[in-house]
Amino acid sequence: MSVAQRSRRQSEHRPQSAIEVSIVMPCLNEAETLAACIRKAQSAIGKHNLAAEIIVADNGSSDGSRAIAEKLGARVVEVIPKGYGSALIGGIQAARGRFVIMGDADDSYDFSAIGPLIDKLREGYDLVMGNRFSGGIAAGAMVWSHRWVGNPVLTFIGGVLFRTPVGDMHCGLRGFRKDAVEELRLRATGMEFASEMVIKASLRRLKIAELPVTLSPDGRSRPPHLRTWRDGWRHLRFMLLFSPRWLFLYPGLALFSAGAIGGALLETGPKQIGTATFDIHTLLLAAFSCLIGYQLVVFAVFTKVFAMQQGFHPPNAGYTEMFRYMKLETGLAIGGLMLLAGAAGAVVAVWSWGAVGFGELDPRVTMREVIPAALLLTLGVQTIFASFFLSILGIDQADPSG
Repeated sequence: MSVAQRSRRQSEHRPQSAIEVSIVMPCLNEAETLAACIRKAQSAIGKHNLAAEIIVADNGSSDGSRAIAEKLGARVVEVIPKGYGSALIGGIQAARGRFVIMGDADDSYDFSAIGPLIDKLREGYDLVMGNRFSGGIAAGAMVWSHRWVGNPVLTFIGGVLFRTPVGDMHCGLRGFRKDAVEELRLRATGMEFASEMVIKASLRRLKIAELPVTLSPDGRSRPPHLRTWRDGWRHLRFMLLFSPRWLFLYPGLALFSAGAIGGALLETGPKQIGTATFDIHTLLLAAFSCLIGYQLVVFAVFTKVFAMQQGFHPPNAGYTEMFRYMKLETGLAIGGLMLLAGAAGAVVAVWSWGAVGFGELDPRVTMREVIPAALLLTLGVQTIFASFFLSILGIDQADPSG
């Protein structure tokens, strides 16, 4: 009996609970290399005596890949939504094993060497990442822009934004506990799926390990599905969208602080630095800086709250504590005080105008009254409506003692 026949018979007759490892391969027209990947996976199954299955998550192949997989005893799962992430999500959902090993079906990864990944999962790790840079990249296996720019830069950004404890964030060969990854609610349909898994696992404080793996030139005669600039941007875009602190909060705080400090200095009169004189024009820009910065901070809060509610981000103790005190009424009170202060400033400006018979004014004097008043009025309105919006999101919890 051939290895393929034994694999098929074991998969058909073994109860679901008896399968320990599911090897998932996303597939889109991989007829040239799929058989080699399946045979290597079968070799690992036999070598380590694994209770395992091989799943080919087919994403619409038209080159006979499905027939090749079925002939070799793999279980084919048809995934209709297009995309690398979609194929993997479909394959993972269909997996019956406790552990899942995922790897590309282009023969660039050695499925016969998955034993160490499974050993780490058995030790209790939730996610075990391969690291191609420590394991070895064969000549021609990775273009220079990916090896020296794309992967290192994106991995570094991931480490800064999310403290991801890995040196190769986008390695396609990795293993994980199925139940742990299902709780992450992965949704990315494209290549950014690789980033999403590591980012969410890091945010959830899952136990992550990394092992060296080798990368070989893929065995296909056609170009790879990966598109350098398009997919690189999608990875970066996903990381920014998933980090409201870096996308909104930190830039917002910087703008607001710079505007507030600059505006406070210019309120007392024009300032000269060298030959340059900074006056009411700069004061107006400082006010806009405060306004934009404040709006970005509000966006950061909105985004973080929504992400926590939808399960994208884990609960944050700091936000929970903050909203114990920052109720709807608190926001309304703060916004109301800003409105009153702005209205008072507007009254002062009108009074100054009246003092000269409502005639021509010196803008270098009056604008120092009007600009802060307009800024406070605008911030007050924003604060009031932002408080209502947060209340709509469900942050303003009812008082259990009421």
